[in-house]
Amino acid sequence: MATKWKNKIAVIVWILLLSYGINGLLVGFTKADYYFNQNYFQTDDFDHTLNEFIDRLVMFEIGGITSEEAKKKITVTKEEIEEHRYRYGNLNEQITNIKGQYEEKIQDAVTANNEEVVNFLKAERDQKIADITANFTSDDHVRQKIMKEKEAEVDQYFIDRENLRPQFITYKNSFKYYLKNNETGKVYTNLNLNDGPVSQLMNNKNMAFIKNYTDLSIEGRYYSFDYKEQVEQLFNNNKATFEGQIAVPKTSSQTNTVLNEFYDFKKNQATYYIYCLGAIVALILSIFLYKNTAVVRSLSFEKIERYYNKVPVDVKVIMFGVSFIVTWVFLVQGYFLGYWSTFYQLVEGILYNLFWCALFLALTLVQGKLLFDRYKDSSLLKSDWQGALLIRIKEAIKNAFLNRSVGTKVIVNLALVFAFGLGAAVVIIEPKFIIIYIPAMLLVGVPLLILTFKRIGYFNQIIKNTSELASGNFEPDLPIVGKSVLAKLAGNINTLKYGVKASQKEQAKSERLKTELITNVSHDLRTPLTSIITYTELLKTPELGADERDSYLEIIDRKSKRLKVLIDDLFEASKMASGNIELIKEKVDLAQLLEQALAEYNEKISESTLQFRVTNPEKPIYAVVDGQKMWRVFDNIIGNILKYSLENTRVYISMNQNQVGDKVEISFKNIAKYELGGDINELFERFKRGDASRQTEGSGLGLAIAKSIVDLHDGEMEIDVDGDLFKVTILLNLI
Repeated sequence: MATKWKNKIAVIVWILLLSYGINGLLVGFTKADYYFNQNYFQTDDFDHTLNEFIDRLVMFEIGGITSEEAKKKITVTKEEIEEHRYRYGNLNEQITNIKGQYEEKIQDAVTANNEEVVNFLKAERDQKIADITANFTSDDHVRQKIMKEKEAEVDQYFIDRENLRPQFITYKNSFKYYLKNNETGKVYTNLNLNDGPVSQLMNNKNMAFIKNYTDLSIEGRYYSFDYKEQVEQLFNNNKATFEGQIAVPKTSSQTNTVLNEFYDFKKNQATYYIYCLGAIVALILSIFLYKNTAVVRSLSFEKIERYYNKVPVDVKVIMFGVSFIVTWVFLVQGYFLGYWSTFYQLVEGILYNLFWCALFLALTLVQGKLLFDRYKDSSLLKSDWQGALLIRIKEAIKNAFLNRSVGTKVIVNLALVFAFGLGAAVVIIEPKFIIIYIPAMLLVGVPLLILTFKRIGYFNQIIKNTSELASGNFEPDLPIVGKSVLAKLAGNINTLKYGVKASQKEQAKSERLKTELITNVSHDLRTPLTSIITYTELLKTPELGADERDSYLEIIDRKSKRLKVLIDDLFEASKMASGNIELIKEKVDLAQLLEQALAEYNEKISESTLQFRVTNPEKPIYAVVDGQKMWRVFDNIIGNILKYSLENTRVYISMNQNQVGDKVEISFKNIAKYELGGDINELFERFKRGDASRQTEGSGLGLAIAKSIVDLHDGEMEIDVDGDLFKVTILLNLI
């Protein structure tokens, strides 16, 4: 425990020394021009004070101009007369303006039958018109008016000047001067010449600072009050020059502000040297501690790093940048060197600044180390950039405008809400704007509020409906209100709901067919297998005769072949369904292929009671197909016709091209022996047979195999039943 505390103290001491060292060096560099190897009387601050004193001295003493003298210098130029004359337009415009000012007032007085007011207003109006007319007919009239304006400004100038007199008195207590006009020889001084000659009074023994002048010009040294240029020139055109001396006495007093500033400068300068020297020592010690103390060099930030690495990379960079800037601001601070009157204030200022320097420097160093350790491998920077806040904002904005109308409406709504909030604040500050705010609120704000709540309610309905749908409960359809995005969403959810229902039905059907498939496969495979096993056991009977043995063997052979056909068909159907079969396509005449398939069954057709009506085109019909597989399609369908057709009925087989000539339609029609109920398309399923009793020798795979082969050729195979009429239609692409 004690070791941990020692380690923490060592780190704190190191960061404080480092902060002090860097702060002292930076302060030393930034304030070197002011404090380093310089006297207060060489600073810009003193130079500004001295010139300001001379300005006030010129204004109040050696300028030598009074209000009456300034007024005597007033002149009026032709340009000033013209400017005054046309200041408010030409004669007609000014007269029209004056008449307009009085017209309504006179009319109100006439309406009120107040003849006295009418006469007064007319007289005042006519007097102004006469004055304006005189402006355009007499230069002397205008000149007198301008003279009065300038005299009024001169009077105001001297009134404003008195506001600066306290400052002049303060400066006069801080400076000693002896100046003589080079032209008139008149002397201006605040020295007591009874104490001795000027040379005895103005020397380095008595004065902290002395400046000699041989040709001090006072032209342009009057303080400007932003009056007209012509008025200010009355005071600034004094071209007199002076010789003499201006000095700062060594005598200290509360009123000698300049000497006090001199002593403050010397005190601050000494503090500056001591502070900078201490900073150099502190910096050396911090380097020594870093090199010789393993605690500082082995600092671990694992706990912080886990959380820090979760922060987006751009936020980390901004945090580091802000921390660095704040650290720099505190490190270059040296205000405490110039603003202290007691040693306690100095120490307080140094410690306050040092605390914040150390805190932000530590934050900056920790962040810098964590950033460097993580991103010295540039690949991490690339991967982290994908999760940057800017990228997230960009994606959020992009997603917000995936549907542009939604993004635009949200932005508009937010802008309106902000505008009405800002408007409420404006109305509180300036109630007169309520006449604009209330109508805007009624016409826009209230409808917007109602519409927003409607949309929220509609959205909540959608959420409730989808929650029920996710739970398996089919709620009534959502209402489709308008053409908004929410209405489209509601419509899509309704569509999805029907899709889910259809999917559930399809899933139930699939489960049923799967169960039937297992049952049918078990039945169809078990029947011949059972016969084989039974007759094999019978063959083991010793008393069995030769004829019976041959009969049993013939049955076993027939059932074995039956079992082989079933297994072969099952494997082929599975391969077809999975697409795991290779087609050898070539140019084949489909009409000839159909004739060959019929020829294979010629004997069975002759033995049956069925009458075949075949319509085959005279011209060849060519298609690129796998001839063997397509023959299997015809073979399976014709075989089914012979097995499942009602006796003594007709069978129709036809092959025709469509009008465009790019497809061929092959149709097979027969009258079913068994009643076909339920979903007719289930006949395409494996082991699905037309006779539910499964008394025929079919495998139930014929149509399934045929359908798969046609699909592999990008064709179509459909079944249609009309009563007992069973129809199979095949569509294939031609060359």
